[in-house]
Amino acid sequence: MKILRRFANNRESKSLATKLRKKRFALFESLISSLPRPLKILDVGGTQIFWEKMGFIEKTDVEIVLLNISKVNVTYQNFKSVVGDARKMTGFKNKEFDVVFSNSVIEHVGNYYKQHQMAEEIKRVGKRFFIQTPNRYFPIEPHFLFPFFQFFPLQIRVWLITHFNLGWHEKTNNKQKAIEDANSIKLLNKKELSKLFPGANIYEEKFWGLTKSFVLYNGWNAISHKKNKVYPSIFLSLSPNTTNKKVT
Repeated sequence: MKILRRFANNRESKSLATKLRKKRFALFESLISSLPRPLKILDVGGTQIFWEKMGFIEKTDVEIVLLNISKVNVTYQNFKSVVGDARKMTGFKNKEFDVVFSNSVIEHVGNYYKQHQMAEEIKRVGKRFFIQTPNRYFPIEPHFLFPFFQFFPLQIRVWLITHFNLGWHEKTNNKQKAIEDANSIKLLNKKELSKLFPGANIYEEKFWGLTKSFVLYNGWNAISHKKNKVYPSIFLSLSPNTTNKKVT
């Protein structure tokens, strides 16, 4: 378990999780590099620390709004923290943001209906989006770091949570809390994501040949990217539901 935590700890600069995040962020930067400034980004469920680690903190021509269920700390002028619900972003107008960004959040908002609500709000408030979420069919569940945990019956998951420290979840003697923890995450597969974000491009993050997570993005014009020669290998195919398996 300690070995898995070392691999999955995105706070460690040399961990697998951090390396995958940086590779993913390189794709994001290549996409937004063609967009006019100033640029307004909504990060659903994000923190200033994430953007610091990605080396994207002092972009004076980029405004980043962090939407969370509680206030988060911001210390830069181009950052703003807003309290709200990802499933009902009533404080934002239609197409208010140039890009909506979200990293490992949609699997935490509830059942598929609530995930659909979040997806609809992302598409409503943003001209473009860039969304990442773990793959349900990757063998190691990314939050509990236990093989095939997501496929076990609730009773077994609750028993594991009440008897062991799992991933980022400490063992609890409170059965009700264990049930809540077990039900707090709903991982998605590729087909479900395609229904939530129809027409989006899908980039698959690979580990040992298996898809660890998905990135869905949409709203960019393929012609403008080719004209600007921004990471052309990424944009060889931008047809709906394209799977980009390699970033060069």
